[in-house]
Amino acid sequence: MGSERQQRMKALGARLKGLRGEAGLTGAMLAQRAGVGQPTVSKVENGRMVPSVDVLGRLTRALGLDESTTREVRDLLVAVETAPGGVEFAGGEAPTGSPLDEAVRSARLVRSFQCVVLPAMLQSAEYARHVFDSAPDSTPEGVGRAVAARVERQSLLYEPGRESVFVLTEGVLRTWPGSPGLMLAQFDRLLAVESLRTVRLGVIPWRRSVPVMPRHGFTLCDRRAVVVESLRGERALDDSAEIAAYEETFACFEEAAIFGAEVRELLLRVMREFQELDPSTTR
Repeated sequence: MGSERQQRMKALGARLKGLRGEAGLTGAMLAQRAGVGQPTVSKVENGRMVPSVDVLGRLTRALGLDESTTREVRDLLVAVETAPGGVEFAGGEAPTGSPLDEAVRSARLVRSFQCVVLPAMLQSAEYARHVFDSAPDSTPEGVGRAVAARVERQSLLYEPGRESVFVLTEGVLRTWPGSPGLMLAQFDRLLAVESLRTVRLGVIPWRRSVPVMPRHGFTLCDRRAVVVESLRGERALDDSAEIAAYEETFACFEEAAIFGAEVRELLLRVMREFQELDPSTTR
């Protein structure tokens, strides 16, 4: 029978498929009009992927839906996102279909603030494995698929024409899973990514007070959506007022952060502290 979440995903997919049929469009035609991949249309219609707010908006516009039907389809998406179990992570069937994944893939400007864990786009494979292992109802197979999808998504950092800005608190760098050796490899990745022209990496040092008390991490994707991350998963919001509020908050955190040579110095200093914790490190 499947979980309640899976049933709601299938209901959303079936409704979109029916609307596509009424519009006289093939899956390929709808994908072309919406500016998304044909596999995305197929996975959404078959209940194997949760579309982001942005992707759903593209599909509804491509289908030429009226306001009432558009609202109905959006309500079906909300029903999926609020189903028991939250947004799928490691234990789900389609880790690449999370709101954050779809929103990031379609954005040219990504701005992410994190105060608990490292941004998904910056995580090493082993760090990500610990993140997914801690998700409710995770399975080894699901964790493996989720880690592979996360690593694959990170290739977006290297694409010309994209810009990514990450701001973390220093506490994120000092909240670590696994072993000191895992974190040493993670710091190598942070230093490598920080040097990319397409990336700005900032850290709010613990010696500097935060301008706003952070409550959770969030990621702004262009100015079309913000993905809010919580213990239960991810939720994509497209309300313009909410997006504006998160943009203002991100700007405050960005202003408080250090970048460039200062952040590299901080990363190296914390990295040396992890070396002192690692008995296998020789100096």
